[in-house]
This record gives sequence, structure tokens and C-alpha cells, in this order.
Amino acid sequence: MRLDKYLADMNAGTRSTLRREIRKGLVTVDGKTVKDPACPVGDGQEVRLNGRKIVWRAYEYYLLNKPQGVISATEDPRQETVLHLLPEIRRTDLFPVGRLDKDTTGLLLITNDGELAHRLLSPKKHVDKRYRALIDGEVTEEMTAAFRAGLMLDGEFTALPAELTAGTVHPDGTAEAEVVICEGRFHQVKRMFAAVGRNVLALTRLAMGPLSLPPELPEGAFRELTQEELAALRTLRGTEEQEEPADPA
Repeated sequence: MRLDKYLADMNAGTRSTLRREIRKGLVTVDGKTVKDPACPVGDGQEVRLNGRKIVWRAYEYYLLNKPQGVISATEDPRQETVLHLLPEIRRTDLFPVGRLDKDTTGLLLITNDGELAHRLLSPKKHVDKRYRALIDGEVTEEMTAAFRAGLMLDGEFTALPAELTAGTVHPDGTAEAEVVICEGRFHQVKRMFAAVGRNVLALTRLAMGPLSLPPELPEGAFRELTQEELAALRTLRGTEEQEEPADPA
């Protein structure tokens, strides 16, 4: 690939700025100054800009513990997005895999791997997503059975069977619950609880497929995926699906 594109892909600057810096002799390839922006570079070569090593990678994967108050988007003219929480990342092509509501917290995968994103979100793949919810009342056996049977939501569609587990009941009457769904529809978790007479007061995504929210990762923090997590994600790759994904929470 061209040297200026290599650097631009890693968000080292704009193509026009980078061309000027290359021509000024500020870039080295394998220790030698290169002044031609079109100079071809490839894997295994060491590229430095002003002495700073720029490593090109085709795909990058980050696990974010999304806090409240930010939106799951790549850009927005009025609101902070989840990408604003990754200031150290230099790529310009990263995006969140699916969406969590502005007031929903928890696990969110950030990557530039569109094929993997499709595998995780495709309804035909039935990738499990696990949530912890705070609701305005206890979980009953009837609710658990309704989730297990599949719920009609807003007269629009019947949600696939889901697993609902009761948690701690608090003195104020609110209660914890965990729910596992294997599809992803707009506001699905909140709509499922509403269908059985409960309002969701807080919602956190704990897991998505083989990925789990690390307990030591605070809200607003992120880290790269481990090799073990990447290996587990690769098992999801398979036949290309055609159905478009939707938003689960």
C-alpha cells in the first residue's frame, strides 16, 4: 500500500498533511528516510513519523464498558459518542457493534471488522446477549414462563424464547433480574419486561456471545481483546447471512 495511505489509515494525519511531512523527510521506513508518498510499504516493515512508530493493522478490537450518557454511534454533532471514550486509538474506521441506549451501560465491542459485526448481530446467528436489569417489582414464575415461551411485543412480533432469572429484591420494592436473549430487536429487553408489567429502571449488558464484561473494567474504560477472546469470536464466522441486524436494548 502507499506510504501516505498507510499512515492515514492509522489516523496519523490527513493525506495532504502526511504528504507534506513525507516530502520534508519526517518519515522513515526500516530506518531509511523516504520522501515519496507513493512509496509502497507492507507488513513487517517499520514505519516511523517524527520518530513515532506507526503500526498498521487490518483489524482492531476493543471491549468498552459503556457508561450512561453517551450514544452508540461513530459521530454526532450534538452528543458525545462511544468513540470519544477511545482517545488513544488512532484508527478512523472504528465503529460500535450494535447499539446500547444512551442510558444503558455495559459491554460494547468496538472494531473495524464488518464481517465479524454482522456475525454477532445477524438474527439468523442467534448469538446470546446477557443483561442485568433493575426493574420495578419482583420476577414471578409467570414472568419466567412467559419469557421462556416467547412474548408478543407491541403487537408487532413474537420474541424468541429467552431466559429470565430472578435476582435480589431490594427494600424499596425494586428487584434485580438477568435475561438472556438470542436475537436483537429495537429496545427488545425493555419491551419484553413491559409486556409482563415491569419497567426497566437500569440496564447493563454483561455478555455478548463469547465476550463477557470484565468485572475489573470500570465504566468508561476500554481494553483490547485478548487472544483467547479473539479466538472465541472467530468460531462465530461462517456462512454469509443476508438478514440485517437490529438493536437489542
